[in-house]
Amino acid sequence: MNQTKDIAVIVGSLRKESINRKVAENLVALAPDSLALEIVEIGHLPLYNQDYDDDSPEAYGRFRQRIARADGLIFATPEHNRSMPAAMKNAVDIGSRPYSKSVWGGKPAAIISASPSMQGAFGASQHLRLSLTCLNIYCMPNPETYLGQADKLFDPAGALTETGRALLKNFIDAYAQWVARF
Repeated sequence: MNQTKDIAVIVGSLRKESINRKVAENLVALAPDSLALEIVEIGHLPLYNQDYDDDSPEAYGRFRQRIARADGLIFATPEHNRSMPAAMKNAVDIGSRPYSKSVWGGKPAAIISASPSMQGAFGASQHLRLSLTCLNIYCMPNPETYLGQADKLFDPAGALTETGRALLKNFIDAYAQWVARF
């Protein structure tokens, strides 16, 4: 009998009404029973500082423990200046340290990026994927999901449109298959 997999979802945008937060919340709702998704907040994490490796802030410890117990990861990222947001990079760095004690390694992951622009945060997704690769995180290769004009995937009331639902369902179902391989 298959066990439900605990999936940590990290949202790179800190804005309450962010498109990527809406995407993540809808992924939680659309996930198959084989996955239990939980959004892990990152906005409260102090900036990574190597001086904290020996005596880390409590927020670092709680974050690292949560990621360590996750069976898999989903990253939902906007694009800031053709790269991932500072909060996302900070979370990746905190989880990767102290040296040789990374909590990321060996986990199946997926990246979904969303932006009101036509490019769908492609640059952010690619930079994030590069960082995750060196941390021994197994990123789902397909479907690469860059949601361009993502603001149009939600109606004026904030509900997911039929097109938006189909795109997110395709992504989360593919991710469930990816996780099942591990």
